[in-house]
Amino acid sequence: MRKAAKSKMSLVMVLLLSFVMVLSACGGSGEAGPTTEPPAPSNNSNEGNKDTGTDAAEGSPLEKALKGEYKGTKVTMYGPFVDVDQKKFEESIKDFEEKSGIDIQYEGSKEFEATINVRVDGGNAPDIADFPQPGLLASIAKTGKVIDLTSVLDQDKLKGNYNQSWLDMSMMDGKDGKIMTGIWNRSNVKSLVWYPKKQFEEAGYKVPETWDEMMQLTEQIAKDGDPAWAIGIESGAATGWPATDWIENIMLRTTTPENYDKWVKGELPFTSPEVKNAFDIMSKIWMNPDYVYGGNKSIVTTSFGDAVKPMFEHPPKAWFNLLGNFITSFFPETAKVDEDYDWFYLPPIDEQYGKPVLVAGDIYAMFNDRPEVRAVMEFFTTGESIKTWVQSGGVIAPMNDASLDWYSSESDKRMAQLVQDATTLRFDGSDLMPGKVGAGTFWKGMTDYVSGTATMDEVLEQIQSGWKN
Repeated sequence: MRKAAKSKMSLVMVLLLSFVMVLSACGGSGEAGPTTEPPAPSNNSNEGNKDTGTDAAEGSPLEKALKGEYKGTKVTMYGPFVDVDQKKFEESIKDFEEKSGIDIQYEGSKEFEATINVRVDGGNAPDIADFPQPGLLASIAKTGKVIDLTSVLDQDKLKGNYNQSWLDMSMMDGKDGKIMTGIWNRSNVKSLVWYPKKQFEEAGYKVPETWDEMMQLTEQIAKDGDPAWAIGIESGAATGWPATDWIENIMLRTTTPENYDKWVKGELPFTSPEVKNAFDIMSKIWMNPDYVYGGNKSIVTTSFGDAVKPMFEHPPKAWFNLLGNFITSFFPETAKVDEDYDWFYLPPIDEQYGKPVLVAGDIYAMFNDRPEVRAVMEFFTTGESIKTWVQSGGVIAPMNDASLDWYSSESDKRMAQLVQDATTLRFDGSDLMPGKVGAGTFWKGMTDYVSGTATMDEVLEQIQSGWKN
């Protein structure tokens, strides 16, 4: 009975109903009360997501899993982790598999982006899929085949363990409205300026805390005889992508998060004053030959991985490089973090927008609703699920319960703290845009602009044209 009994109900009726309920509880399979298992498996995001309301009393799916209730079950997972990354991922889930008895069968593929749509459309979707590009997940979510996690996962727990921006970024358009498409498990930080720490300090330079201070230091380094910035955007067929990180970071520092979201969706055009302003600010560094190693012409021909090399010469021939934390893979093997190199946060431009952080990362989506799949998804919302990967270096956990003590360097600890304390987090914009724009006209437009083959206005029109195709 879901409604309270009316005050005028007779005593006889109350007794009769009580007697019937006792008989029901004692009959059937001999189990008292209704089952607390989640709904039957379903590929439809509009089905199988209604909470029974009893899990909280008897334990969440993860708690049940750790009690062995799903021992012997299998959960399939598909994603882009291969080689070293796959080994690190499998190591990170090993302890959970042993404790729960759930076998997480992970399949990694370099062709993930090309094949996940085929598998979903063909009715062969994995239980869980790892999307490094949320834009791809967003397109699949609109088909109604992604499970809405709003009632699958405890929302209060999520709010306590994630910066609200992560949760906001998981909300996308489903077939019948907004749904929570997934949970974030691994992140990379893209608002970092790398520099040769030891030699930087020996030169008497100080880490800038505001954009004006950074520009003043850039000018001071130029007067001292060096270009401050090491920049390269050559990347084969993907040439131009590092330049998009600059525009995205500047957008977050000069306009509202809402405008950034509109820009990513195509609602705020590249020809708008907000985007043109971001290009102007970037140009004050990029187009000044005194500020960039090799001058602006070399930016297009220099590989992003090779661009950092001048920072590690003795003495350095350049001092700053803006890229995500993955760039350390291109640093000299002999260079030591916290000693030979370090990073500082790309400073705010307009203080009213706080300290925004640009990130990239992996969002895990659920396609089949079974108790053991719910348990694995809940596990992935915990810092414990990525602990060994964090300890090995190279990734930042987006969860608040990931201890800073897990990180192997002060650099990584500060990075994790930066993500946790960020005023606003936003995902790499070009990765969210349709491929024809984000990996098409945006990349090409930045390349044309920097090489001088097109003016800023021509480039902004060119990039915007990608939305029309």
